[in-house]
Amino acid sequence: MAGAPADDAWGTVRGHEQRLLQGTPSLSLRQIADRAGTGMDLARRFWRAMGFADVDPDEICFTDQDAVALRTIADLIDETDDGLPSAHAPGGGLAASSVLELLRAQSFTMDRLVLWQLETLVADISQRLHLDDTAARLVALDHIDEMIDSLSKQLIYVWRRHLASLLDRTDSEVSRRGREDAGPDFYPLIRSLGFVDIVSFTQRAQTMGRLELSEMLDDFESTARDVVTSRGARVVKTIGDAVMYIADDLTTAADVVTALVDELQSGPEMMRVRASLVQGRVVSRSGDVFGPPVNLASRLVDTAEPGGIRMDEATAMDILNGPDAHKYTVHPCHEVVAKGLGNVTPWALALA
Repeated sequence: MAGAPADDAWGTVRGHEQRLLQGTPSLSLRQIADRAGTGMDLARRFWRAMGFADVDPDEICFTDQDAVALRTIADLIDETDDGLPSAHAPGGGLAASSVLELLRAQSFTMDRLVLWQLETLVADISQRLHLDDTAARLVALDHIDEMIDSLSKQLIYVWRRHLASLLDRTDSEVSRRGREDAGPDFYPLIRSLGFVDIVSFTQRAQTMGRLELSEMLDDFESTARDVVTSRGARVVKTIGDAVMYIADDLTTAADVVTALVDELQSGPEMMRVRASLVQGRVVSRSGDVFGPPVNLASRLVDTAEPGGIRMDEATAMDILNGPDAHKYTVHPCHEVVAKGLGNVTPWALALA
């Protein structure tokens, strides 16, 4: 099957949109701002924060649900924005910039999520029904409505579960904190983190077909996520042929990275990888983490040979002096020049 979808396919898409948007678009941005009782400036910022292109204020592309969503966001904002609690907003209200940042966080995640889900569905249909990409996408368009309720319910369930887990971890961490340093340059979170990447990925990718490359990346990412999360750590992000992981403590991180390298390099289709592990202070922003340990970990992974794990000296000493030192072998490697960091001496980590 090729070419543009038939008229009934467009009708199907419009039906999906009406169900998802809970109505047929009949309002403009100016009208939903009026219904929500907000100014046009907030309405524009609301739409942009959700990751959508600017629209003409009088273009008809919104529904009543958009007005409700805008009002809900406006209700979170402290009307005076004077730093004092508001008597009208839930919890005393937040600064408008903070409310929009919460919206950006959610919207960025949703944009990636729906793309990931649709591509997974298309790949499944293509493989099971032996269809080309165009035909598989047409089938997906025809049947995605059968999954909307299940996926949306699961979304709320998973969000609540992850928030509950994060609140529990945060409470545990804060309860252990003593007197802290303070200042604008202070990194508040102590974390253990690192990268795992595929060795010689560029050269391998050039010799692979699309399906083979997709299968390798899917296997790499799914294995990484399973190993990391099942051992109590978290995947921060995937960057093509690399995964960044993070743990609240060094014991967990060491278990994760050694297991991950071992798992990825086992099996008939052995995937050669290398990794890094660094403990230190970071700051969390936009679902990511930043700070000197992240920069160091990204440089150390480049110094490892296939199958190797590299650390800095401070992290290595913490492992050697920790309760699980007997599980690992730790030793210094040759000094290297790390881009942006100068001369460093990596330390190797391996299972005993």
